[in-house]
Amino acid sequence: MNNGLRILKRRRAVDLELARQFLDVPVANVSDCMSRMTAGGARLRPYHAGGRMAGPALTVKTRPGDNLMIHKALQMLQPGDVLIVDGGGELTNSLIGEIMLGDAIVRQAGGVVINGAIRDAGEIAEMSMPVFAAGVTHRGPYKDGPGEINVPIAIDGMVIEPGDLVIGDEDGVLCVPYDDVAGLLAAARAKQATEATMIAAIKNGTADRAWIDATLKRLNCYIEE
Repeated sequence: MNNGLRILKRRRAVDLELARQFLDVPVANVSDCMSRMTAGGARLRPYHAGGRMAGPALTVKTRPGDNLMIHKALQMLQPGDVLIVDGGGELTNSLIGEIMLGDAIVRQAGGVVINGAIRDAGEIAEMSMPVFAAGVTHRGPYKDGPGEINVPIAIDGMVIEPGDLVIGDEDGVLCVPYDDVAGLLAAARAKQATEATMIAAIKNGTADRAWIDATLKRLNCYIEE
């Protein structure tokens, strides 16, 4: 097998209806339920008009500045898929722009994540399809390869396997491993309900802050009288 230049089949993918239930849950709540140990990096920011993202991962690993395999991956997209590309975080050349994203929209992609640069930022800002990227540049890409499709990739330490759940909102991007999706949905919903109770308590002046002094006491913090 030609490692570095290969296109594989995706062996499994999170159920799309299950994935879409995460559209009602903040990424931060899911992240907390994953012990705050996983993240796609602070550079992956939303560039679209607004809205959350959730769908099965179609992964691409490409040479920085080259989008040949991204073009091929677009042909393989299933409705609801999140195209997630590891371009090494390089920002010298853009990997995708208005034309390719238009193709993704027609194919009903659930979103696009680029660990690299995009261009046509003004047009993307008006798109409803979620688009996350590490930066913007006007310089276009090359189309020579190499690259790989449906292989494990990693972005800032976050590993994404083909078919994993990829979610995103204004706080960033997060991958939920395939086997953990259902359990984390339940945990994140419970976390969301707890936070709603806390917010209500703050608004009506009944929030319990006793834990703050208890923690400081446990840490033997000196407090001047």
